[in-house]
Amino acid sequence: MNTAHHIAIRSTGLVTSVGLTADASCAAFRAKVTNPTETRFIDIGGEWIMAHQVQLEQPWRGLTKLAKMAAMSIEEALQDVPRDEWGKLPLLLCVAEQERPGRAAGLDDRLFLQIQTELGVVFSAQSAVVAHGRVGVAVALALARALMAEVQVTRVLVAATDSLLSWPTLSHYQKEDRLLSPRNSNGFMPGEAAGALLVGRPHLRAGELVCTGIGFGREAAHIDSGEPLRADGLAQAIKASLKEAGCQVHDMDFRIADLSGEHYYFKEAALALSRTMRQRKEEFDIWHPAECTGEAGAASGVAVVATAQAACSKGYTLGPNVLAHWANDGGQRAAVALQLRGNV
Repeated sequence: MNTAHHIAIRSTGLVTSVGLTADASCAAFRAKVTNPTETRFIDIGGEWIMAHQVQLEQPWRGLTKLAKMAAMSIEEALQDVPRDEWGKLPLLLCVAEQERPGRAAGLDDRLFLQIQTELGVVFSAQSAVVAHGRVGVAVALALARALMAEVQVTRVLVAATDSLLSWPTLSHYQKEDRLLSPRNSNGFMPGEAAGALLVGRPHLRAGELVCTGIGFGREAAHIDSGEPLRADGLAQAIKASLKEAGCQVHDMDFRIADLSGEHYYFKEAALALSRTMRQRKEEFDIWHPAECTGEAGAASGVAVVATAQAACSKGYTLGPNVLAHWANDGGQRAAVALQLRGNV
């Protein structure tokens, strides 16, 4: 198997409604702890909209809160890297996709600068903003892999920060009847979060979590299309990631996905599995951290990878091979194959 395209997950950082560090958040995911609270917004039924809100030391909002959360997660991910080396790292910043309803202004230019100001560092010129929503972390991992292959870069910082807790965004999803409420069980609870991954070239050591394959696809029958769902896009992404990894679906031990409550995405995950599985498995569990964080948009990508890293490092993984996948409302699909290295 060609390992030239493999990248290792060196460290993680995470800020969610259930924990302000990766350790705290992932412990909450494992225990299935949730912490929804009332927002300052009221739905059409006159009830307070519930959401998974990150509680910081001050009630910041908008770009300021996104920057604060991102800086916290980056500091955690880089805690073992000397601060004078931070400026040598490219930062690939994942944010909401362009078509996100109510998308905040400044995500593509001002947010990056605010994060640098928060941290007191200027990142490498190879840095970039990745505006691809929930699939953004997979896109960033592919970009990081290309940077390490083509440029003299040994480590890349991938970060994501996102929030659905603004009235333009919430009002859109409310009108589309997509928010979870006492009147609607087929919906998601909005959330916000930030996370960071420090990735680098593998050291081929036991206990190292490595991304061995990345795949992408496009679903024509996306959630707003009205077309019959066949999960072609997600199946394509899964097949592509596993082809790079040199394995098949039945070789994977469990799945972690960005599922946040809507029936459409659970159905898609089940259909994609049926279209890719060629050998029966007795069990093939699927974890979804969004049951604890709410729908956190672009930050869900880091939450998924951090969950895998925590399970591997703490010894409660269901096996060394993990399939992770994500889906955007607009039809973009992504999957990555992760492997915990054994003795080599």
